[in-house]
Amino acid sequence: MRRFGSAHLLLPFSRAVSQFDDPTFRGVVVLSVAWSVVGFVALLAASIGIVHRVLALHGWWAWGADALGSIATSLLALWLFLPVAAAIGTLYFDRIAASVERRFYPWLPPPNGASLLAQAWDGIAVALRVLGLTLVGLVLAIGLPGIGLILGWMVTAYAIGRGLFVAVAMRRMPREAAESLYRQNRGVVLCQGAILALAAYVPLVNLLIPILGVAAMVHVLDIVLTEAAASGR
Repeated sequence: MRRFGSAHLLLPFSRAVSQFDDPTFRGVVVLSVAWSVVGFVALLAASIGIVHRVLALHGWWAWGADALGSIATSLLALWLFLPVAAAIGTLYFDRIAASVERRFYPWLPPPNGASLLAQAWDGIAVALRVLGLTLVGLVLAIGLPGIGLILGWMVTAYAIGRGLFVAVAMRRMPREAAESLYRQNRGVVLCQGAILALAAYVPLVNLLIPILGVAAMVHVLDIVLTEAAASGR
């Protein structure tokens, strides 16, 4: 929405962070972080194991290769963790959104949007989209050092922003309306995606991205709908 001012830019993310004192929210955080840690450790162990088997060296060469390989695969696992986090976030999607609405928007009626099947499929689609675009970002970062990293961040911002916003909107409207609302507010949504994508590359903070992302997009949805109503659109 064009009227979404700069004062609102950090509001969704800051409100999402402020809710960590909510008991329901904390419960989801514990579960999500636990699954995220398991996913990250599994991804890291698999990556290191593959490098060790592929190199199959001996002596000091093996030690050096394993050390460098472990560092490289740790960075790779950190980069590829975002799709894992997105998939985990879909497990608790509705619980996170309901918790945010209960605290900040208690006057809202119960959600009555797309069917549960459509929402579940969209959650899977979000994870797959983030995975695919994260791989594109990785190729850009490796193939174009410096600028590739920036392009990769932009690609990730799109994947997170568009995916989570449409998924959140679908709780309260059909898919077609959610897609249309995204197109009308593309700049706003992608700005929030950029903030989340940046935070996703901070160790430990990346474990909270599934929760922060969904919570932030609930606030974005409320802001754009409120401004749309105020402007008579």
